[in-house]
Amino acid sequence: MFQINLLVASLLLVLVKPAAAQQDAKALDSLIRHKDSLFWKAYNNCDLPGMNQFFTTDLEFYHDKGGITLGNENLIANTKKGLCGTPGYHLRREAIAETVKVFPMQSNGKVYGALISGEHLFYITDKGQPEYLDGHASFTQLWVLRDGDWKMSRILSYDHKPASERKK
Repeated sequence: MFQINLLVASLLLVLVKPAAAQQDAKALDSLIRHKDSLFWKAYNNCDLPGMNQFFTTDLEFYHDKGGITLGNENLIANTKKGLCGTPGYHLRREAIAETVKVFPMQSNGKVYGALISGEHLFYITDKGQPEYLDGHASFTQLWVLRDGDWKMSRILSYDHKPASERKK
């Protein structure tokens, strides 16, 4: 009887553990997508303090056209001068939803971070003119769990091209 109970308990663990891991992965996917959407909302509104709350202090940003920016303060300063520094000019980023994927990052079976990657489009409004589609690029971000909060630690923005070169 003991052996049968042990066998049943072992089978339950084998079946329940993958289901729990799948639920954890779904929850992480949802959480990272939500955090990412809040970051981009701040970005699209040039809300610099709102953007900065999502960064680690040792942030690294790699851009295939603009080079490397090290540190959250430098990224915020560059954004203030550039993207958010020209009156009448506005850049809006929009993810291409079907390309966005989230990947858990683990060490010894424990989640310490997540990658989110995909493609996005950029729209420009300039001097009151109608908004137009300007560019297309790929992105990858590493979100890490620090002191109980999820923060962006590494950002890669690459394969920038005119929207006219976008494959549909």
